[in-house]
Amino acid sequence: MRKRLAALAIGLGLLSAPAMAQVDLGAGFSLTGTATAATDYVFRNISQTRGRPAVQGALELSHEIGLYVGAFASNVAFAGTDARQEVDILAGYRRSIGSFTFDIGGIAYTYPGYSRQPGQQEISYFETMLRLKYELDPVTFVGTAAWSPNFFGRSGDGYWLEGGVDVKLPVLDITLSGRLGYQWIERNARFGTPDYLAYSVSATIPIRYGFAVTAGYYGTDISQRECGGLKVCDNRFIAALTWTF
Repeated sequence: MRKRLAALAIGLGLLSAPAMAQVDLGAGFSLTGTATAATDYVFRNISQTRGRPAVQGALELSHEIGLYVGAFASNVAFAGTDARQEVDILAGYRRSIGSFTFDIGGIAYTYPGYSRQPGQQEISYFETMLRLKYELDPVTFVGTAAWSPNFFGRSGDGYWLEGGVDVKLPVLDITLSGRLGYQWIERNARFGTPDYLAYSVSATIPIRYGFAVTAGYYGTDISQRECGGLKVCDNRFIAALTWTF
């Protein structure tokens, strides 16, 4: 099945979203959140909405010791299925030591309302993830490693490696971002694509009142033929408006 290649605005990397605002709840707890309207929703640069707009929300509850839990929701549109929404649950531990930050956690990707038809596979799955960040102002280096024991569409082991850099410019606080990643899938025929390279460049501009605009170019090395004749793997420009609260 080719339908489902994440990220979450918190932690998964849908777009180069700005850092979320924090609401202090007392006793060491804080709440962060985002709401996003985008021209498309891509996960590892494959469209989850078949090139259509997406409306998304994310919340994270964290404690000062480093533990956190969160959730993400978005509309989706997978060809040949009745899946129309995605709800993800995540939890983990995040800690900063000087300029270095590590984040280790797990994510459950679920699709409420999806009903598996004859010949189709279950599409919900679980993934463990390690994210690293090193800040060397005005440059931030980031890296991600993820593993699923049974990836989307019951396609077996799935591995994802990604590296990137964010550069904050002195003009309008613009942040330029670049990412390069690779997805390995054990059962490519069941998933619907070969293993592939993903790359992106984007710019994020903060506005006011917690709003920011992101625009970028997202691509893969998957041909349309290798993507089952669908356009969801095509290279594309995406714009998004994000509100942090």
